[in-house]
Amino acid sequence: MIKLITQTVVKSYVMAEMEVRKLLHDPTELATRAIQPILWLGIFGEAMSKIKAIPAGEYTYLQFITPGILTQSITFLAIFYGLSIIWERDMGLLQKFLVTPTPRLALVWGKMISAGIRGLSQAIIIFIFAFILKIPLILTPLSILGVILITMLGASVFSGLSMIIASLVKTRERFMGIGQVLTLPLFFASNAIYPIDIMPVWLQTVAKINPLSYMVEGLRALLVSGDLSRLPIDILVLVFVAGAISTISAYMYPKVVA
Repeated sequence: MIKLITQTVVKSYVMAEMEVRKLLHDPTELATRAIQPILWLGIFGEAMSKIKAIPAGEYTYLQFITPGILTQSITFLAIFYGLSIIWERDMGLLQKFLVTPTPRLALVWGKMISAGIRGLSQAIIIFIFAFILKIPLILTPLSILGVILITMLGASVFSGLSMIIASLVKTRERFMGIGQVLTLPLFFASNAIYPIDIMPVWLQTVAKINPLSYMVEGLRALLVSGDLSRLPIDILVLVFVAGAISTISAYMYPKVVA
């Protein structure tokens, strides 16, 4: 059992390292991914902070929205990660992976870790832009470690979900359509850009079972409020969901080529 776990972890690292090398060979992806969060913070955030239409408590709206935009960037990046699975299938690479003795869970974890690393690149971009806009954030060794952990967990949740979708829909066009249908409701049915308290009752219920809300809450506690009382709950929820989705993804992974 210990040998199997060790083998899975080692091969997950190898798969993740392969994915990261793809990113290093095409750094332009980082630049294009930076546009959306910059627009949200620089235009939407600035405009809403001027008109004070959304309550942000004792913080500025830009402070309030920064963790939400970081979560949105990670989610949007990870939810379309299944496209790479479909591309690998079309190129014949996925079939080669599946005939190796590599545990299916290692293949899934490798993809999840890679998505988390890409999510961390988004975090760096947003932190730099927040510094330019003079948005006060709590940046301590503890908060940075917390951001890394939540980013990796959140990216794992949504990249795992994208792999499940890729195993069901088979084509890029259908995948893109379903990805768009999922991402916007997940984003708007969360506490990313407005407090849960101002939502209708039914939407509050949806927000409370939305994993994205727990990402935002954890990041907001680390970067804005400094109140870490609910942080263990946020992390435990993300760990549980990531574990469940990775298990389902490992089962569904071979079905991409079926």
